Amino acid sequence: MSEVAKESVQPSIVLLVSGKRKCGKDYLSDALLKRLGHNRAQILRISEPIKRYWATQKGLNLDELLSDGAYKENYRKEMIVWSDEQRHEDYGVFCREACRTMNREICIVSDVRRRTDVRFFRETFKPSRVRTIRIEASDATRLGRGWRFEAGVDDVPSECDLDDFDEWDLRIDNNGQDDIETILERLVALTNG
Repeated sequence: MSEVAKESVQPSIVLLVSGKRKCGKDYLSDALLKRLGHNRAQILRISEPIKRYWATQKGLNLDELLSDGAYKENYRKEMIVWSDEQRHEDYGVFCREACRTMNREICIVSDVRRRTDVRFFRETFKPSRVRTIRIEASDATRLGRGWRFEAGVDDVPSECDLDDFDEWDLRIDNNGQDDIETILERLVALTNG
């Protein structure tokens, strides 16, 4: 059993949510949490320990870095470079740190971006407990949500490492064809085993 598993509550289900910037990962994760209830589920963000460190080192506003606003975009490239250096030394460093706050039956990891993230969760928890979800939206839809291509962000592993990954338990087309209730029903079904 890993160091994480010994120190934290063992969730019965770990949902790994992945997708490109502005595909709706955070929106759908938040809606799922609301549906499941805070007493039963929680959201973990692998990026939170990265942003916490960055805020401390640079004297930045952590709440703004954690938000979906423009503030974090000013620092995104630097955070990617630094976090990639840390992952080179220990691929699970940020996943492990995020897991230290696990304390619910269902854990929604809302920002899975790399194959090593999936590997960490599969190695740390029983594979039967881990569910992988890919949220997809077209570039046109993402543009409508405020996305703009940025070299060094949208063409590096933090955005592209899972592009050809094919081990998804569920793929969700989040271009607006399905209403939120239909999508949530599909997500909730994954938590039922």
